Amino acid sequence: MPGPQISPDQSGQVADAVTGNWVDTLAPAWTRPYLRLSRADRPIGTWLLYLPCVWGTLLAMLYTGETRLFDAWIILGCGIGAFLMRGAGCTWNDITDRDFDGSVARTASRPIPSGQVTVKQALAWAVVQSLIAFCILITFPIQAILLGIIALVPVAIYPFAKRFTWWPQVFLGIAFNWGALLAWTAHTGQLQWPAVFLYVAGMAWTLFYDTIYAHQDTEDDALIGVKSTARLFGEETPKYLACFLVLTVALMGYAIILAAPRGEILALVIALGGPWAMGWHMMWQMRRLKLDDMDRLLHLFRSNRDAGLIPVLFFAAALFA
Repeated sequence: MPGPQISPDQSGQVADAVTGNWVDTLAPAWTRPYLRLSRADRPIGTWLLYLPCVWGTLLAMLYTGETRLFDAWIILGCGIGAFLMRGAGCTWNDITDRDFDGSVARTASRPIPSGQVTVKQALAWAVVQSLIAFCILITFPIQAILLGIIALVPVAIYPFAKRFTWWPQVFLGIAFNWGALLAWTAHTGQLQWPAVFLYVAGMAWTLFYDTIYAHQDTEDDALIGVKSTARLFGEETPKYLACFLVLTVALMGYAIILAAPRGEILALVIALGGPWAMGWHMMWQMRRLKLDDMDRLLHLFRSNRDAGLIPVLFFAAALFA
């Protein structure tokens, strides 16, 4: 059962928002609760949802050897869609977690438990974001549209996962890396093995960064009975993070090998530099990890935007090799 409610900051600002973010400083006052529901004041989640889309697009371009104007729309459309669907997913998450969030120090200031919006208003906002995202999705090929619709299933399930499994981060990985499958299919017209291995690599990466993130809430989660890999692993977390690091690098590397055109040795070597360099960034995170330092945990979690951008740079370079 949820514990006692925590009084939120009366300013309306969310506890873990980026300092000086545009929502709290520039957005009209009436829009702020809705933008906070969408985590627009905490953009890292949009990056983590978007980057697998870019991986999938660029690797598909490397696989087919084709560069088209529509690929620019895939990348742009996925970016807008990532913002909208991350917002819709976070709004849905806050609706389902409203009875828990008020009992956790980091989440008590969120719009629903702090009384900035009602559940009905939040639900309407989730629907609006989803409908706009669907308008973007239908500009893609039918195979990608079907994948986009199927993606709603893990999005809907994820908020409940921490109630019945110690591995809710797996469900987050399923949802957050779906863009790798969708973007690959939008370019090639069909789902193929390189995209699948890239997708699973992204899931391993999600287990890495979200376990770090979840360590911020282990004490509160224990009190209210919420499960996570952070609670499951405890002091053994570094050992598991090392496993997720190796899986991320190995699976992404194999996806690249499957996708690289035969005979294009230089392109293959450059593309393989992506997971190699990403792995070093993840190693840097592990070396700085302190499980009892909340500020450092949040900083390391946010640094995964840079980790995910590294393969983007290498994939793009490989296209011009």
